[in-house]
This record gives sequence, C-alpha cells and structure tokens, in this order.
Amino acid sequence: MHVRDLRGFLGLLEERGQLVRIPEQVSPELEITALADRAVKAGGPALLFENVEGAELPLVINLFGTRERMAWALGVESLAALTERLRELLDVKIGGGLFRMASNLPKLRELASLPPRYVKRAPVQELVWRGDEVDLTKLPILKCWPQDGGRFVTLPLVISEDPESGEVNVGMYRMQVLDQRSTAMHWQRHKTGARHLEKARKAGKRLEVAVALGGDPALIYAATAPIPPVPGINEYSLTGFLRGHRVELVKGVSVDLAVPAQAEIVLEGYVDPEEPWVVEGPFGDHTGFYTLEDDYPRFHVTAITMRQGAVYPATIVGRPPMEDAYLIEASERLFLVPAQLILPEIVDYHMPPAGIAHNLVNVRITKGYPGQAYKVANGLLGLGQMMFAKVVLVSDTETAPQDHLAFWRSVLQHARPGRDEQFAKGPIDVLDHASRSWSYGSKLVIDGTVKHREEGGSVDGVASPHRAGPADTGGNAAAKGEGRPVPARATAPARQGPTAWVPNAETSAEDLPLHAEVLDQHQLAGGFWFLTTRKDRADQGRHIGEWAAHQPAAKGVKLIAVLDHETDPRDFEDVMWTLLNNIDPERDVRIVHEGTASGSVWVMDATPKLADEDFERRWPDKITMPEDVTERMAALAEAHGF
Repeated sequence: MHVRDLRGFLGLLEERGQLVRIPEQVSPELEITALADRAVKAGGPALLFENVEGAELPLVINLFGTRERMAWALGVESLAALTERLRELLDVKIGGGLFRMASNLPKLRELASLPPRYVKRAPVQELVWRGDEVDLTKLPILKCWPQDGGRFVTLPLVISEDPESGEVNVGMYRMQVLDQRSTAMHWQRHKTGARHLEKARKAGKRLEVAVALGGDPALIYAATAPIPPVPGINEYSLTGFLRGHRVELVKGVSVDLAVPAQAEIVLEGYVDPEEPWVVEGPFGDHTGFYTLEDDYPRFHVTAITMRQGAVYPATIVGRPPMEDAYLIEASERLFLVPAQLILPEIVDYHMPPAGIAHNLVNVRITKGYPGQAYKVANGLLGLGQMMFAKVVLVSDTETAPQDHLAFWRSVLQHARPGRDEQFAKGPIDVLDHASRSWSYGSKLVIDGTVKHREEGGSVDGVASPHRAGPADTGGNAAAKGEGRPVPARATAPARQGPTAWVPNAETSAEDLPLHAEVLDQHQLAGGFWFLTTRKDRADQGRHIGEWAAHQPAAKGVKLIAVLDHETDPRDFEDVMWTLLNNIDPERDVRIVHEGTASGSVWVMDATPKLADEDFERRWPDKITMPEDVTERMAALAEAHGF
C-alpha cells in the first residue's frame, strides 16, 4: 500500500468499499457529527461530504474509524504488524560484550529513511490566499456538538519550532475559529507547543506556526503519537519509519517553517506570546463530556495555501468509542516494544475506549516476585504521557487486556479490597473534570495478580481462599501468611435502607428493594454492583455505596459503584466510562470492611461532585445530540447503507 497523501488513501478506501460519498447538502453544524457518530459506532465507512452547506470544499471524516482502516493508513494489514516490525528493528543482538552490528545492517538501513526531504515546489501551494483573501469561513469547519462555543478545526497538524534548539514539533491541538483570520490554539500546559510559546515569550518574539490539514495519513497519526523527547526524533521521522521513505517538506510562503508538501491545506501564521489570551470553549471533548471555557493563545492566520480541488479532513470526539480509539490503539502496538525494553515483565497492555486513553490502563505481566505488579504500574506511570493514567489494573493471568470486562473480572478475582490497591498523587490530564484541582489529582493501582505468600497468598503462589472478615484481623491474618492487616479508610455510618435480598449473578432492578435514593441498579457476575441516583446532596453517592456494602445482596461483590442518573447500570462500557471520568481515586474510592457481607469491598462514588463537597469547579455535562438531528440524519444514513 504505497499511499503518500490523503487522496491516495481515499482512493484505497473507495477501492476496498470503505468510503461512502454523500452528494446531498449537509450542514457542518451538528449534522455531519450526527452522521459520523453513527458511522463510527457501527464500524461504518469513511464519509466524503461533497456538498457542505456554506462551504466551497468537500469534507471527509471517519478516516480511521476501524482497526482495519487505521492499519491501512499506516501501510500494514493489521496493527499487530507494527509491533513486530519495531521489534525486529530494535533486535540488536549483543554477544561477547560487543554489538554485532553486521547482522543488523538491513534494519539499520531502514533508519536512513527517517529524516524529511525538502522540495522547492509542492502541491499544497498550488493556490495561495494572502491578506484580505484569508477567510477561514470558506472552509467546512465543524460545530460538532450543541454546547460547543463555535466551530473547531479538529484534525490539524500544528507545526512549531523550539526557539532555542530548533527542534520541530507536529502536534494535534484543536482550534476554535474566532473570526475570518484567527483561531484559539488549545495548547495545554503539558504540551510541546505550550513550551515553545513560553520560550518565544522569554526570547521576546512571536512564535511562527503552520497548521497542515490532510497529507500522508501516517503523518496525521504521528501527530497524535506519544513520541519520547529524543533529539532528532519527531513526527516526520516516525512517519518516515512507518512509510519506509522520507516525508517531503516545502518552505511556507509567509513563515520560516517547513510544511508537508502533500497536505491538502496549510494555514500559516503566528502566535504572539504578549497578546492577551482569548476565551476558548466549551467543546464536546474526547472524554465524552464538555470541556468548559478557558483562556488560550490566539493564532493569527497570515496565509492559506492549498491544492487544487482540496479536501478538508475532520474528525469528531465524544462518547466512546470514537475514531480516536483506533489512533490510540496504533500507539499501543507501536510503543509496546519500547515499553517492554524498560519493563520486560509486560506481556501486553491496552487502554480500553471507555477509559479515553488516560483514565485506564490494563496491563498483563509475567510475575516472578511479590510486589512486581506495583513495580510495573509505577514504572508505566513514569513513561511519557502514561503519567496521566488514572487507574492501572495489573494481572498475570491469560486474560487479554483487550477483553475489557473479562480483564476486570480477572483482576477482581485475585484482588482483595484493602490489601491489593495503591493510591498515589501525580499529574492528571487537564481535561479531567473530577480531579481535585486542575491538572493534578490521584491515581489507583489494583494488583490483580495471583499472590505470593508475602502478599497474602499460599506457598505455591495460588491465591489463598481465606479472606479476612470483621472478626478476623491482626494476628490471625498474619498467622495464615496474609501479611499485616490494612485498616479500612474512614467511612461514615451507613444509612439505613430496606431489607435487601441475596441476588443471582445477574439481577434485575425489579427484584431488589432499593435504597430510597437509588433509581436503578444492576449486579454483574464477577463481583460488580452498579447503582444510579439523581444527586441532590453532599456525600449522597458515598452514603448509598456504604449502605449497599452492608446489605446481604453484597455477598460476593468486590466493587460497588454509585453513578449519575444518566448512566445505564446494565451497560458495562457506559458504567466504566462514567466511573473513570467522575472519580479522583484517593477522594472517591473507599474500602469498607466492618459488617460487610463480602468481607471487604471497594465503594466508588462516581456521582457529580458538588460545591458542598468542597469541589470548587463547575461540573460539565455529558455530550448528547438533539433527538431531532439524530433522527433526521438517521434517514440519510440509512439511504447510504450505514
């Protein structure tokens, strides 16, 4: 698959029946989002809108919306091939204390294709708009969700240079259109673009920026990849490795930056670090919630260049699964090998879509000694963007990390609340709305491995069937090889509810007399109990969870989660998406021991947090689309077979 640009990729998709052309006029406000959301959640095709209302260019979306298309975009037939290719490249044999480089010459030659190649003329500069010709409103830029603060460029390759070192960064940062010639630039505090801007401020100069739209789909992916900060290694070199040939660059027409020659459109301009920042947002984000308004720098567009017949590429984010899940999975496969070089115990790992990349990491290891699960988890938390991970589950069973529910079940089977978890503090993604403060919060590691004697298991490594209860603590637990008892975290007295009954593995709400404030509930085989409530008072979620932990119905339960009234307790993915978004683990996860039917249980309060709970920030809404838009677009989607 020798794809070098967006047009080549569209041709490949159409040839393979993975592209649908839509000639009907469709609005860039909500309607395209409704169609794209339907397509990606159904595993449907990429969509090429040939008649976008109010725009001069066609728009393509859902390019990477299946695992298969993501692999094709990177020039392979499956994402697993990325892992093997990198493993072979890094397999430099060591013997007798010397590198036997000769055996690796074919692999090392491949590295020679990494640096970009510069050209004097490029397709992306066939048309040039300058001065008063610059008009962003001519592009089919989307307003994705009802509460969005405006239209957003959602698939940009934002190019900047470090003012000190000259190192290039190509990142993907959303851009809200402010007027015909400027946008906000969503450079979060941890991002490379933000560091470049700060260095430009210290140097007393503007930061030149270019934004490429389209081009090689491998470069679009590379802009999202967590590339380590190694001199000379950047998004262009990663694309060169993936493609086996150099990325072609051309000098911009109004900035001293090189831009991708094969892009469809390039926006050139600058950010002035001394200029007051602008209000950006709200935006329906990849968390599935709205990111609220905040201040970000203004990007001034000085020129727009494009190809003849340019196609505008876009994506949408929102409730998972979305297209970004497959970009994330590509990074998983690509960076598995480097992670294994640092932490060789790792067999595999996965970030399920419900965890929106930074909220959950499932890790499967080969275990050889006690405490190894924590060693691996903490090691991962120190690797690049893994620092944002909120919950890490570790298992040493045969269960695949990609099997989300089964992996949780395996972890709960071998973990005891109060003994097998670790809380820590650290950096949190700035989009996390539940953290105790902006970009700073806590993390939870659950050790779901089979326990050694020192960890509370038996001599041969098989987990002990003994489980300490309210009358079995202290010396008795230690005598049985289970280590020192771990005291329960402080809990308030459980509120009284109706007499509960012992459920089956799968329980319907009609069978269980509920606490007065519980709207719905579901018990799921494997140790889960999910309850929903409409929250109207402080600590309501915690009180309901503690009440549930003391009911006979909690027998065999390891994890009780209390969630908002919009969550379906029978939909495991919906529950986990809400749960992981809505907790700061150290604040919202409690271990309840005394008097519980199951011995010990994790109670997780995943309800919205209130000002009365000392939560100072506004709580955002979940993203939803108006029913009339969804229904109207459903008819058009059905007419086109998706």
